[in-house]
Amino acid sequence: MKYQQLARQILTGVGGRENIQSVVHCATRLRFRLKDSRKTDSGLKQNPDVITIVESGGQYQVVIGNHVGEVYQALLSEGGLSDGDNADGDSPAEKQTLFARFIDIVSGIFTPFIGVMAASGILKGLLALAMALGVLNEQSGSYKTLFVASDALFYFLPVVLGYCAGKKFGGNPFVCMTIGAALMHPVMLEAFSKEQAGQAPMHFFGVPIILINYASSVIPIILAAWVSCLIERLLNPRLPGAIRNFTTPLVCLAIVVPLSFLLIGPVATWLSHLLANGYLWVYGLSPLAAGLFVGGFWQVFVIFGLHWGLVPLMINNLSIYGQDSMLPLLLAAVLGQTGATLGVLLRTRDQKLKGIAASAFSTCWFGITEPAVYGVTLPARRPFIFGCIGGALGAAIIGFWQAKVYSFGLANIFTLFQTVPNSGIDATVIAAFTGSLLAFVVGTVATYFFGLPAEKAAALVAEAKASNSEPEASSLLKTLTMNSPMSGQVIPLEEVPDQTFASGLLGKGVGIVPAEGRVVSPVNGCVASLFRTGHAIGLLADNGVELLIHVGLDTVKLGGEHFTIHVTQNQPVRCGDLLIEFDMAAINRAGYDLTTPIIVSNTDDYLEVLPASRETEVQENTPLLTLFV
Repeated sequence: MKYQQLARQILTGVGGRENIQSVVHCATRLRFRLKDSRKTDSGLKQNPDVITIVESGGQYQVVIGNHVGEVYQALLSEGGLSDGDNADGDSPAEKQTLFARFIDIVSGIFTPFIGVMAASGILKGLLALAMALGVLNEQSGSYKTLFVASDALFYFLPVVLGYCAGKKFGGNPFVCMTIGAALMHPVMLEAFSKEQAGQAPMHFFGVPIILINYASSVIPIILAAWVSCLIERLLNPRLPGAIRNFTTPLVCLAIVVPLSFLLIGPVATWLSHLLANGYLWVYGLSPLAAGLFVGGFWQVFVIFGLHWGLVPLMINNLSIYGQDSMLPLLLAAVLGQTGATLGVLLRTRDQKLKGIAASAFSTCWFGITEPAVYGVTLPARRPFIFGCIGGALGAAIIGFWQAKVYSFGLANIFTLFQTVPNSGIDATVIAAFTGSLLAFVVGTVATYFFGLPAEKAAALVAEAKASNSEPEASSLLKTLTMNSPMSGQVIPLEEVPDQTFASGLLGKGVGIVPAEGRVVSPVNGCVASLFRTGHAIGLLADNGVELLIHVGLDTVKLGGEHFTIHVTQNQPVRCGDLLIEFDMAAINRAGYDLTTPIIVSNTDDYLEVLPASRETEVQENTPLLTLFV
């Protein structure tokens, strides 16, 4: 019942079933393609069972966590949707950029079987370790049985990809799956072997067939499936319903299978080799630099869901060369965040945060970092940065020694076993273990000692209050006071109905529900940034405080309407100077929330940023925030 209720709330939050073009899920997220993203409800971000919302790569991504599979099934049931299919295939979705379309296609094709792929990769790694330790022999029946279990998905990958690509492209998935099976048919594999042995090539009505072993290939079947689905869309509207069910598949198979062997397969294979060689060329320029970049920024890619763009590249490397050098670098990035989460778990005194960190820490080991990133490290900012630094340093070592994996899977602790070659443990394997350990240790130690300055500030504030003195008057702390730029009702920042602000990602502060349509300068300083739409302004105070004042939520969409700007970029300002005026009634009528986040942008320069008073009402240029130095 809990999942059904959450599914109903999500369905409402994305604009209803009629607004869903398609939906799939990965390890932690529901990935929607919506017809109109403006119909979504920003309040969905505040749902306690939703970690966060990410809009990226043309997708509206609802991050759920480990229970995403159960929520997905409940969503299909509540919305009357089919697994991975379009809710309304005849209605166009919003126009997407080429890159967004690419991310959407890749994630839609690979997410349905990513769990099985990860399990197969782990099993391959464990078998390699067992061989290296002498536990299993390659000729034994036990090894062969388990090897078949671990290798079947990768060997018959064109069949699986054909099915998923067919669904993604809106065609008959069984036709596309059959095309994938044709690429793997024993007759064609036997002909390939004979041609390799020097026999004459096969011909299709006099045209020689370029035979290639398509086992474990990725790009050929995806292109073939796209062509098949294109033919379907052209034929179906023109054929009578009585014969459509067998005539369209007949034409697709008769055209696409020969075309795949004659043209699509060879061209796609050439592209696959070109892509693999291009990656190796870039990686070969400096494996150490590649490790620093990938290890440092991988989690940033994950935040925006852009990491799916690299999945085909890694699988393609394994298909072409039987090994991949990118996946070991990702392991360091994962363990860097794992260590940062442990640092928070050990350091924090906040019992709620400690509970979240403990749960997220356990999932990190299996490569699921979103709960840790969104719930633990990213809101505190420094732990996330330290985790990325640890990942960069660890991946630099792994890259320098050019460690590789020999099977695909999610980057997790078991990836270490996948770095073991058939020849046994060597220097690259030791480098993979060393780099991973370094990433974990750096993330843990740096976060424990430097990642939570607010914990130190809280202890000092508590000590000051215990002595019945005001924190700002205590000799234990040096403080700065920041005045309010407007009059209104003060609310905690975490209650602002926008996850970007509420999470503290942009800095700490408070929200104000304005009582008047004006913003004045709360500091002596200058205008550091001025948005032409007038909805937001950044100030740099003479004492070094950087302040962001964002009038309303999503008001940038008004394009400056109902706002009047009274200052210019870089203009000096004094306390009380009028900065912006806005028409509260008109903005409310337009349907926008006027809650105004007041953010200290350079929060990391201070031990803590707290409300200056417990009062819920504030006037212009009266104390609003206390900054502990």
